[in-house]
Amino acid sequence: MHGRPSRRLAALAGPVYVELLSNVIASVIGTFWVAGLGGAAVAAVTLAGTVENLLLGLVLVVGSGTSVRLSRALGAGHRDDAARTTRAAWRLCAVGSLALAVPGFLLRDRLAGAFLDGAAAALAADYFTVAFPAFALFSGQRVADELFKGAGDTRTPMRMALLSNALLLALDPLLVLGAGPVPALGVTGAALALAGSRAVALAVTLRLRPRLPAPPGGTGAAAGRIVRAGAPFGLDFTARMAVGTAQLALVAGFGVAAVAGYGIGYRALLVVTMAFYALRQAAAIEAARLCGAGRATELGALHRATGRLAALLGAVAAVLSATLAAPLTALFTDDPAVAGQSVGFLRMAAFYLLPYALVVALGGVHQAAGAGRPLVLSVLLGLGAQLAVSATLSGPLGVTGVWVGPAVGAAVQLGLLLLLARRRARRPAPLADQGDRALEPVG
Repeated sequence: MHGRPSRRLAALAGPVYVELLSNVIASVIGTFWVAGLGGAAVAAVTLAGTVENLLLGLVLVVGSGTSVRLSRALGAGHRDDAARTTRAAWRLCAVGSLALAVPGFLLRDRLAGAFLDGAAAALAADYFTVAFPAFALFSGQRVADELFKGAGDTRTPMRMALLSNALLLALDPLLVLGAGPVPALGVTGAALALAGSRAVALAVTLRLRPRLPAPPGGTGAAAGRIVRAGAPFGLDFTARMAVGTAQLALVAGFGVAAVAGYGIGYRALLVVTMAFYALRQAAAIEAARLCGAGRATELGALHRATGRLAALLGAVAAVLSATLAAPLTALFTDDPAVAGQSVGFLRMAAFYLLPYALVVALGGVHQAAGAGRPLVLSVLLGLGAQLAVSATLSGPLGVTGVWVGPAVGAAVQLGLLLLLARRRARRPAPLADQGDRALEPVG
C-alpha cells in the first residue's frame, strides 16, 4: 500500500524529468552556437530567453490549470466536463497568444532598447521579429502537453520534447552559421530554428492528441476554473523569477567573476532541480485525480509518498552539490576567480537543496488539492525572507552572505508548508467538498 503512490509518482515524474532536462540541454547547446557570433549576439539571445521565461508565468496559468482540471474531471468520470476543459484550454491559449504576441511584435524595438543598446538591441529586435509571431507555437505546445499529462500520459510530452530539441540541435548550426546553399542568418537563424522545431513538434502532437466528443453548453465556466486552478502555479513561478533576478543583482555588486561563477553553478544545479519540478507535476496530476474521484482521504498517503521521494532527491542533490562542486565547475571554466565563486555557490547550495526539493514537490499536492492561495502566501513570505537575509548578510559576509539567503528562504517556506499541512489534516472534508463542487455540471 505504501509503495503504490511512490511507484505511480515515479512513473509519472520520470518522463517529465527527461522532458525538462532535454529543454535545458538544448538551450545550453543553442547558446554555444550563438556565442561564436560575439557578445552582442549572446546578449540579444539572453534577453529573448529572459522575456520568454517571464511570459512562461502566464502560460503556466493556462497549462497547469488545464492539467489539474482535466485530471479532476477524468478522475470523477465526467467526460463532458473533460471535453469542456479541453475546448476552454485551447480558447484561452488562442486569446492569450494574441494578447501577448501582437503587442510584443509591435513594440519589439522598444522592448529591445529598454534593456540593450547599439548592435545588441538591433539583434534582439531581429530575434523578436520571429519569436513573437511564433509565440503561439510555444503556448500551444504547453497546452497540448498538459492535456496529455492531465490524462495521466507524461510519456508523449517527453517524446515531443525530445523530437523538438533534436530538430533544434540540427537546425541551430545550420541556420545560425549557414552551410552550403543555406546562408548564415545569425541571431535571426536561432529564432527561426526554435520556431521551426516547435512547429514540427506541435504538428505531430496535435495529430496524436486525444479527442473527446464536443459537449453541450459553453466553455466560459470551464475557462474560469482553469484560470483559478492554474493561477497559483503561475504566481509561484513569476515570484521565483523576480526574486532570482533580484538575487542576481545582489551578486552583480561583487563583480563579473561572481556573476559568472553564479551562472555556472546555477546551470549545474538545473540538472538536479528539474527533478524536483518533475515530481511536483506528477504530484499535482495525482492529487487532482484523487480529488476528482472523491478519494481525498488518500491525499495523506500521496503527501507522505511525495515527501519521501522529494527528501531522497533533495538529499542526493545536496551531497552531489557539496562533493562535486570543484569537478563540475572545471567542466565550464579554468579561470581561478570564476571557479572559486562557482564552487563556493555550489557548496552553499547543499544547505538549500533539501528544503527546496520538499517545498517544490509538496507544493504540487497542495495546489492541486485546492490550497493554492495559502501556499503562494508561504512562498512569497519565504522569498521575502530570502531577499532580506541575502541583502543583510552581503555586507558582513560578502557574496557568501547572498548565497545564505536561499537556504533561509527555503527553510521558511518549508516550515510554513508543514504548518499548512497540519492545519488541513485536521479539516479533511473541505478538500473532498472542494473537489466535488469544482466538478459540478455546467449548464
